[in-house]
Amino acid sequence: MLAPQSIEVLGAVAGFCTTFAFVPQLIKIQKQGGRDLSYGMLFFYLTGGLLWLAYGVFLHAPSVILANSATSFLIVLAIILKAWKERRPPATNPVAE
Repeated sequence: MLAPQSIEVLGAVAGFCTTFAFVPQLIKIQKQGGRDLSYGMLFFYLTGGLLWLAYGVFLHAPSVILANSATSFLIVLAIILKAWKERRPPATNPVAE
């Protein structure tokens, strides 16, 4: 059986991986816009992250709290970035003559 500290480290590493797996998506939204992401999916994902955060708070589980706080922040950032990109007029590329 694993020691409690080992279990906490396992949870922290898992949380880091699942949280920061979303960072490339943010970069893609920044570069290309977020048309391929639906607001429904993002809000559903945010709801799940916030529920996991509440679960971690009730269990006093630091790795769950930290990972889902970061995940929720990244999802909110994605929603804001998607909305910002959609409101901006598309960039025009000058045609070479």
